Amino acid sequence: MNHIITIDGPAGSGKSTISRILAKKIGYSYLDTGAMYRAVALVAKRKGVGFHDDKGLGILCNSLNLQFDRDADPPRLLLGKEDISGLIRSPEMDMLSSKVSAVGEVREAMTGLQRKIAKGSGYVAEGRDMGTVVFPEADWKFYLTASCESRAGRRYEELLGRGETVLRNVVEADLKKRDNQDRNRPLSPLRPAEDALIIDSTTLTIEEVVEVMLNHLKQS
Repeated sequence: MNHIITIDGPAGSGKSTISRILAKKIGYSYLDTGAMYRAVALVAKRKGVGFHDDKGLGILCNSLNLQFDRDADPPRLLLGKEDISGLIRSPEMDMLSSKVSAVGEVREAMTGLQRKIAKGSGYVAEGRDMGTVVFPEADWKFYLTASCESRAGRRYEELLGRGETVLRNVVEADLKKRDNQDRNRPLSPLRPAEDALIIDSTTLTIEEVVEVMLNHLKQS
């Protein structure tokens, strides 16, 4: 795998922010695979495709026209010409994307698309199975985690910053439910790759996590 860095971890661990910063610092592109699953969930809801309709979801995935606008920072996700970046960032899409990501036909379609996007270039790919399934031969792998309380606090502040009205205890309950779905699904469950560097960011700042990663890259 040419110049791929994977960052996996549970929801709210800071993967997206840290991946963007790391990619920018080393001159790589950023691949937000979670956004791609959120897009599938959004379109499935719009079109009334059942979240247990494996075949229907697979057909939907193969018909999607998804692309990232990399001129924007952070990159915007486009569905055709529609910018859906804001629409996919909601608690509902959090849960629905976890459901569709457990469907074999969806994962197969998305894995193929993710590998196609990252072929031949330097990418920081973040998600939940980047180092274990999508890019098992990646040059460097990280697994970013944090306590559930810490992750819930970050997600709560993020949602408030977007103008949403939420309760912190509800955010934490949703996060625990998402964790359970991701870790216990039979297909590509959330877990660290055997050769990943595990970083617990509970007591670390974003800058400190990025520094740990940069130091690891320099020493490898």
